[in-house]
Amino acid sequence: MYLAINNIRGRREFFIRDSCFDAERDCWLSRNLFDLGSNPADYIEYPGGNSFYLDEELCDRLNDQVSDLDLCELEELFWPFIKQYIRDKLEPFQCRSRSKIREKKKKAQKDLGEEQVHVFDKRRIYYLRYGATDQRRISSLPRKYYVELLGKSRDEMEQYFLQLENSLEPREYKEYAYVIFDLPRFFTESFARSIPGGLNQDKLDEYFIEEVCHLHKDQQFWACFPAGKKLHEYLRRYVIMFFDYDFQTGDAWNQYIRDFINSRRFHHQPAAKPSMEMDEIVEIFGVPLEKLQKMNRRALTKLYRERAHDLHPDKGGEHDEFVRLTEAYNKLLKGKGK
Repeated sequence: MYLAINNIRGRREFFIRDSCFDAERDCWLSRNLFDLGSNPADYIEYPGGNSFYLDEELCDRLNDQVSDLDLCELEELFWPFIKQYIRDKLEPFQCRSRSKIREKKKKAQKDLGEEQVHVFDKRRIYYLRYGATDQRRISSLPRKYYVELLGKSRDEMEQYFLQLENSLEPREYKEYAYVIFDLPRFFTESFARSIPGGLNQDKLDEYFIEEVCHLHKDQQFWACFPAGKKLHEYLRRYVIMFFDYDFQTGDAWNQYIRDFINSRRFHHQPAAKPSMEMDEIVEIFGVPLEKLQKMNRRALTKLYRERAHDLHPDKGGEHDEFVRLTEAYNKLLKGKGK
């Protein structure tokens, strides 16, 4: 059993579901066992002291549908919704129950083949557990990395990933989407895996849309999960992560610029140049001063990346012009606030 969360007309609704294997269709299905509404805590009773029990009607309904209902497993689903002071008191005992549940699941999954795990799931696990942006070693990782994904329906796996993704910071969203859709493979730039913000963003957007559409149509990935004409609900969050957020800027990109400049120094650091004038900044960006001043940080960064792509020496541009562009960008950025 697992707890599923769905957004229905802008409201979070909770369901108890389980995954079962359909031998005829050779895939894992998900079925609703109980609709908990918008607040699972409504099904928790407190008789007094440091104790609780689950609603009798809920337990009876589940008993009718699940032949070997495990009450410890059921309580595990409701654990986050129990009053904090009771959780604090019962935590030592609850941990024992959780250990038994984990061992039970591992035994059930022991004989399942790793071929059930889609490469997209492997990329997500690898990033979420280890923060790995370079995923070229993913094919050599041992089976234990993915054991939690075995014996689950697509719906249960997606609910599992939703929980793991709660640990991501908003500043990581776009990088996460960039990595799990393996977008670095479309670029030849040496910094494609480490500094995606320096790539051609229009091309990057095109490749991302193509990959999302490809996964949307991937029958192996969705298996028995109901298909539809609209983009799958479980994919929409990645579109939001990619288009509504920016790549991290700062240390990584600035270090790349410093290393790039330093690698072309032969004797010593050049003497400091006088502060760049606004007419020079306008010239290097090729945009009127009034428009530059009205741009917010996001728009300015987008313009900078476009110009950096054109002026980068790896793309046939001039080193000095590339350095001037970066200096102009940093000066403008200082006046834009946070």
